[in-house]
Amino acid sequence: MNLPHPRALHDALLTHPSALLVVRAPTAPPRPAPGQPGVVSDYVQDTPEVFVAVLADDAAPDGWRALAFNGHVDLGTGIRTALAQIVAEELHVPMARLEMVLGHTNATPNQGPTIASASIQISAAPLRRAAAQARERLLARAARQWGVAADTLRLRDGVVRPADAGDERALHYGQLVQGQHTRLELATDDSQVRLKPARDYTVVGSAVARVDIPAKATGELSFVHDVRVPGMRHGRVVRPPHPGRDAGDFIGRCLISVDSDSVAHLPGRIQVVVQGDFIGVVADREEQAEAAMRALKVRWKPVPPAPVLDDLASAIRANPARRRLLLEEGDVEAACAAAPVHLRRTYVWPYQMHASIGPSCAVADHRDGRLTVWAGTQNPHMLRADLNRLLKLGEDRIEIIRMEAAGCYGRNCADDVCADAALLSAAVGAPVRVQLMRDQEHQWEPKGTGQLMDVAAALDDEGQLLAYDFEVRYPSNDAPLLALLLTGAVPGEPRVLEMGDRTAVPPYRYASRRIVCHDTAPLVRASWLRGVSALPSSFAHDCMIDELAEAAGADPVAFRLRHLDDTRAIALLEATAARAGWRERTPGSRGTPDADGRLHGRGVAYARYVHSKFPGFGAAWAAWIIDLSVDPVSGRITLSRVVVGQDTGMIVNPDGVRHQIHGNINQTLSRCLLERVQFDAAGVASREWGGYPIIGFKDLPPIDVLLMPRQDQPPMGAGESASVPGPAAIANALFDATGKRFHQAPFTPDVVRAVLAHPDRSPRSA
Repeated sequence: MNLPHPRALHDALLTHPSALLVVRAPTAPPRPAPGQPGVVSDYVQDTPEVFVAVLADDAAPDGWRALAFNGHVDLGTGIRTALAQIVAEELHVPMARLEMVLGHTNATPNQGPTIASASIQISAAPLRRAAAQARERLLARAARQWGVAADTLRLRDGVVRPADAGDERALHYGQLVQGQHTRLELATDDSQVRLKPARDYTVVGSAVARVDIPAKATGELSFVHDVRVPGMRHGRVVRPPHPGRDAGDFIGRCLISVDSDSVAHLPGRIQVVVQGDFIGVVADREEQAEAAMRALKVRWKPVPPAPVLDDLASAIRANPARRRLLLEEGDVEAACAAAPVHLRRTYVWPYQMHASIGPSCAVADHRDGRLTVWAGTQNPHMLRADLNRLLKLGEDRIEIIRMEAAGCYGRNCADDVCADAALLSAAVGAPVRVQLMRDQEHQWEPKGTGQLMDVAAALDDEGQLLAYDFEVRYPSNDAPLLALLLTGAVPGEPRVLEMGDRTAVPPYRYASRRIVCHDTAPLVRASWLRGVSALPSSFAHDCMIDELAEAAGADPVAFRLRHLDDTRAIALLEATAARAGWRERTPGSRGTPDADGRLHGRGVAYARYVHSKFPGFGAAWAAWIIDLSVDPVSGRITLSRVVVGQDTGMIVNPDGVRHQIHGNINQTLSRCLLERVQFDAAGVASREWGGYPIIGFKDLPPIDVLLMPRQDQPPMGAGESASVPGPAAIANALFDATGKRFHQAPFTPDVVRAVLAHPDRSPRSA
């Protein structure tokens, strides 16, 4: 099996006799901001971080190669292709000649975890500068060799030629680096390097085919699940009897005994590993490890019952919290008290899963005081620091080789299984592959957290927005590695992060505003899921603006446009409405079945995903218009059509962005219509797909994606933004169909039937 060896690649570049490298002196990673996720590490590697490399190579076509390095990973969103396009554009090399290396700790820069749709928006900037620096140095060498000015030369596909077509001289990159090892220090900002103008782009903005698809289609090694190492054995883990719970004084203290003799008779040279509450079994074959896991006799202490989450709003509200005022403008209370229309609503978002189709997997090889892990993590450098906390090897002795894995859309169990494999490999002295069982993935993955939003809003007689009072309660989502908790390396005490402020401020113009976040400890094991707290908050914002439009007797699109100041938001919403064929003041069924016996409705919503610590920064702008119908007897929703517009700024790969938007739409529809984690006294009760259904292809509507032409603007994060307005658009369409407001997701048939049976609420009620 041809496994990647990123450390060897990196070391070879640093000693290559004919190479041009653009590098950055390594520094300690920035410490997490107060209240934000991250791992504290002071480790500084002793070699430069390489961003771009051009080298002579006799084995390569035409005798040269180009490589680029980025610390983020491709989670299936296509950034391997998009980042390569950015480098190929600036470096003037064919895509087929460029090797893109992502996420390996010993070969790529430490650029933090792959989160918040920041790979193109933020971490691609230094890569673009590095490519431009390399290009300019190569042009300067050709100019010096020929004794001409650099601006008299032209460059195409890694070959420099005089601009005069009659001059047939040519130098390719391999000739320009031959016999010289050169390192350029990466420019710290764009002003220090000559970047290619966007108007001259030929690769960026093109629908380049995904570079990762051929290997996946032909079965070449891509996925961590397929990694095989000589001498590798197979492991399985046995988890404690508190699924999905990682806080409390019982964490790491539940085990009474393990009867290793209960599996001694099984084939496969079974070994049982116990450290604190961490239990694993290792065998020669995978099915042997699974059989041992199931047969192993373990005694646990009783654990306290899990929080009762049947009434999620009450459970979140009862959880002790610290109030954090984010924004206060004007006198909200006075405005609400005097307003002719004053609405108060509570919105609830459920706990949901990442629901990766493939259970998490990792291979670890602990030998000679070093650890190598083949991982599907989205946080390679953070994982390295965590594994050092677990094994105390020193980060310089730990290498994470990042492989493709099942989609995660946030943090699933990919890091947890790496620690499982590392512990088992260290214990048995051989490489160990661990793959979780489906029930383990479902129960123990850090959930997308539930969320509670209390909203009050006021409107005057002229339909102007007077005040907005928003309070969000977001149980924290720190979720340390399970192995750290189960072995007692870190205490099981509750941990509170400040993550509830994403898109907490509504996009609409209110004369007075008060925005408050209540930071509270986790109720169950939780981490970030696509859209983090922004998606539920936008659910509240855009359901409320829809109610206010109804109270004002205004068209929902026109009302939003009247209260938006962002010109790009206005242009996007107008374009999306036009694409969807929006007709003003054309209500749906509003509770009266049409001739087909169904209730039909159309809904709209707009949002810009604002992430990071308040006030944060924005990613792409997105708007939804969705058409649906409801069977008033069964409560079943049928989706007819969805139109989603997105302003992503500069689009590196239009097809890639469309694919990401399609993925956002499909997952958001599933989250809104079906997905809700079930709990019992032990913890997470959703153990398999029957207990946690996701949407199927037959239930997906036709999807129409509108991309705004903004190639003159900086690129924005596209990976999550399109999901954020989705829940409100669906809820607003449900109102248009049924005449009833929906304040809690998911909108399952039983929920729809219950709302239809509820007495009418006046939109003007307090």
